[in-house]
Amino acid sequence: MAESIKKLFVGGNWKSNNTLAESKKLVEEVLNKIEFDENRVDVVVAPIFLQIPYVVEAVNQKIQVAAQNCSATTLGAYTGEIAPAHIQDAKVHWVIIGHSERRSKYGDSDEVVAKKTRNALDSNLKVILCIGETLEQREANKTLEVIATQLQAVKHSIKIEEWPQIVIAYEPVWAIGTGKTASPEQAEEVHKFIREHLAKEISDEVSQRTRIIYGGSVTDANAEELIKKPNIDGFLVGGAALKPGFTKIVDSCKAKF
Repeated sequence: MAESIKKLFVGGNWKSNNTLAESKKLVEEVLNKIEFDENRVDVVVAPIFLQIPYVVEAVNQKIQVAAQNCSATTLGAYTGEIAPAHIQDAKVHWVIIGHSERRSKYGDSDEVVAKKTRNALDSNLKVILCIGETLEQREANKTLEVIATQLQAVKHSIKIEEWPQIVIAYEPVWAIGTGKTASPEQAEEVHKFIREHLAKEISDEVSQRTRIIYGGSVTDANAEELIKKPNIDGFLVGGAALKPGFTKIVDSCKAKF
């Protein structure tokens, strides 16, 4: 880990899962029993919007809460949308933007992702910015080209002084929910490219300080091997965030120190 990166990051994206009763069980039996050094690791969980108030009040106060999405619009006549101001009002300080499922299923283009990022930052939210390639793009050897394009799309939406509010999540789309995982070497190659791209396009300081996390079928079985790679600063966890093994994924961060 680059010396200037002070904390690792483990995010749990619950997606559109869990009844309230199931989330209560997860909070009480798993999350509230996790022990970790909050000075070394940020642990952030993202429930569905309706359950955010419960999780904010009930979860271990060392664990932070994120929204899974936000609108590209502000408060106003936008039926069905959740504006960043609503998220901030709910005492939530993180939002996931650009997740591959939003990009592929709900039309969140690079332009929309850039607008949502700018809108979130305007409400003083911290952003977990997701990028990643499809299987078709990887097989066509376009992974790095796709990553560069996605990063360039948001470059002008983020002011230089706002980069500390950004965590970049590299999610190979072909490894999300499929059980397939990029090898530690494959993941490290892309993470290293992202860091080099930030150095070239933004600054060396932003490159070194920005946390770049991996998301793609992360489990308690592969987390420790992945976290040992020099440019992997943590994880964005999907299905495994709903299971007791999430504790082991948080624990795997100890291998970095």
